[in-house]
Amino acid sequence: MSKANPVKEKRTRGEGANRIFNVLREEILSLHLSPGQPVDEVGLAERFGVSRSPVREALVRLASQGLVNTLPNKSTIIAPLNIEEFPQYIDAIDLLQRATHRLAAKLRTEQDLVAIDLCQEQFTQAVRDGDVLAMIERNQAFHMLIANASRNSYLAKSYSTLLDEGRRILRLYFRSYNDTLPPELVVEHNHIIDAIRAQDVDLAERLAHEHTIEVKTRFLAYLSTSHTSSISVS
Repeated sequence: MSKANPVKEKRTRGEGANRIFNVLREEILSLHLSPGQPVDEVGLAERFGVSRSPVREALVRLASQGLVNTLPNKSTIIAPLNIEEFPQYIDAIDLLQRATHRLAAKLRTEQDLVAIDLCQEQFTQAVRDGDVLAMIERNQAFHMLIANASRNSYLAKSYSTLLDEGRRILRLYFRSYNDTLPPELVVEHNHIIDAIRAQDVDLAERLAHEHTIEVKTRFLAYLSTSHTSSISVS
């Protein structure tokens, strides 16, 4: 009788946990899984065709990123949106966005501009297609390309973390427009690109700030409506 290979079993379990983590993370950030929704470990194990061990490993990783919460009764839920911290989040994203975009205007290369232009074309196409998940992904990629052009890895890393944490907020922001962005919002990106291309650091910073404030204003207005009645917030 052949013996089970513990190394292979561990690797297989790890691969399963990674797959579950990646799928659930995307579903949480896109609001496919709603804030406050209970997490059914047995159902997830059946869905992914695995035992409960890799499911639990994935949930531990999601908890470390603040995407799921374990309750006192040991049950797990999708982390609610902490609206009370939204002003702090906006202040932080505003500061990093202004800093990275200002530095990008000063330090960008022609290669940076080519990559940013291409990403903006892809974002614009996603808006035309009404593909909201592609809009969110391309919007984040657009701003990260600018952050990377700032040539400051510390700012870029912190900015990336905030953009990732804000994806659920951005999903609600797009929902406030019924997932159909008006043309003037697409043009905002073009104006930012123009300022960076012209190396106008003051304008790039101002436009980055205005971009953040528009998201803040729209998101808060959306929260004040009844549209969020099905979204768990804290």
